[in-house]
Amino acid sequence: MIRHRLSEKWIKASIIGTIWAASEIVLGSFLHNLKVPFSGNILTAIGIIILVSISYTWTEKGLFWRSGLICALMKTMSPSAVIFGPMIAIFTESFLLELSVRLFGRTVAGYAIGSMLAMSWNLVQKILNFIIFYGSNIIEVYSSLLKLAQKQLNIQTDIVWLPIIILLIVYALFGLLAAVTGIRVGNKMVKQPVSDSPSILDQPLQDVEHKTENEFKYSITWLLINISLIISSFILLILTTWVIWSLAITGIVIIWSVRYKRALHQLLKPKFWILFVFITLVTAFVFTKAQAGENSLLKGLLTGVQMNFRAVVIIVGFSVLGTELYNPDVRNVFLKTSFKNLPLALELSAESLPLFIANIPDFKTLLRNPVLVFYRVISHAEGRLSEIKGNTASAKKIFIITGSIGEGKTTYVKKLIEIFRKYNIKCGGILSERVLTNSQTTGYDLVNIETGEKETFLRQYEECGSERIGRFTICPKGLALGNAILNSLILSENTFVIIDEIGLLEIRNKGWFDCLNDLVENSGNHILLIVRDTYIHEVKNKWNLKEAIIFNINEIDYQNAGLHIIENINSKSGN
Repeated sequence: MIRHRLSEKWIKASIIGTIWAASEIVLGSFLHNLKVPFSGNILTAIGIIILVSISYTWTEKGLFWRSGLICALMKTMSPSAVIFGPMIAIFTESFLLELSVRLFGRTVAGYAIGSMLAMSWNLVQKILNFIIFYGSNIIEVYSSLLKLAQKQLNIQTDIVWLPIIILLIVYALFGLLAAVTGIRVGNKMVKQPVSDSPSILDQPLQDVEHKTENEFKYSITWLLINISLIISSFILLILTTWVIWSLAITGIVIIWSVRYKRALHQLLKPKFWILFVFITLVTAFVFTKAQAGENSLLKGLLTGVQMNFRAVVIIVGFSVLGTELYNPDVRNVFLKTSFKNLPLALELSAESLPLFIANIPDFKTLLRNPVLVFYRVISHAEGRLSEIKGNTASAKKIFIITGSIGEGKTTYVKKLIEIFRKYNIKCGGILSERVLTNSQTTGYDLVNIETGEKETFLRQYEECGSERIGRFTICPKGLALGNAILNSLILSENTFVIIDEIGLLEIRNKGWFDCLNDLVENSGNHILLIVRDTYIHEVKNKWNLKEAIIFNINEIDYQNAGLHIIENINSKSGN
């Protein structure tokens, strides 16, 4: 069960990203095992079709890149040992499609240009990978080989860029085909309601295998050590002789192989060693032809070996970094950033993944009728959205305590808190305690409900800050403490988050405005707000609190209000 509430945009992105990830994991493994040529392009085409087609019914901006981010992170569930490259490719492809649609709109041109850019990224990334793996020497080797071929074949024009241009055109046409298919699927979804489509669920959810977590002990220290080892390897390759860098990198790889079982996975494949020998011999050949002298062959061989050692550092190093970055502590860092929705979306995706994997058809069926197959798979997105919204719609309740100024709203809420605690209902949040001087209100102190900690918040006669509200000066320390308390409760498991009070500051997008936004959109907790009666309608409209339950302290006593709240949350949460 998802414990916290996600914004609808992230829920949709989670669903789209999970469908995409399911195709990457299932069909990707199938294509990889069969050594199907251009399998990466096929998977990219599937991703493009999914994004384009579903955008005909879900039109929110930012869905593409969010879905790509979800899919990229879900790629860590793939049985493949190499995930960094595909993860970067998936996110970049979704970003390029997003950029094109933003520039040209949700039009045929926008989809076509974005899809061609996304597909062409496969070629760009392959070229960049070769440069990253083998260094700038690989460019020299490539250019020299083509120039040699040009000379031998007596070709007058420069052919260095010709193979790349031809491949780029092929990739772009493949992207265009994917866009056309996506548009056809999208149009079919608009014309035929989802409820009219036959279900293709032919496998019960519990029959789908889940990826089991191993007992690997993650370590932030090892993450930093690995980064240092990768940087040190590059420095040694540049500044030292072949004896030093070869021995040092061999030692580093041994260290990695001891801690990470999957670190040597790529190095044990025959394909790697065939490529190792090929690049070394080709480099030696090119250097011999390009440079005169007795040592040209030796220099070429050493350059080829150096390029391969660099590739070893990249391949193994990124594999071990990928392992350590899956550390739950690292992923929890997102909770403190503007991407706080991301872990929750991933949690939802993990729950949805088996369902969508069960709906992925076999490759032969996909080839026979791609439009119908994609339509049927993607049509389940709307059903999944309804299911999620149905499960979470009534989970959270918002209550508002209101009354006029000086009537005792804070005291009323304090007594409610006492009732809640008697029923073992956890409460957190902030109260604003009145400060009196000669029976006159001269300020307010902010109080942490959980700890009782106090901090100066508003003062009438003290210049504690530069910003004012009415006759009071706002004290930065109190404002900072209140925001820190509320931010810590957004993803906590408190039953109640209480904010005293929401008023003119928040209506002007100040005070607790940002925290209240996050609590309403992203938290699964019940919320209790104290709002002065003169602001009640503005607050309800600003945060769309149409279903909020309102208690006026002049119309209902705190005991009945407390019991009513407890009864209400128990009946709605299924306790």
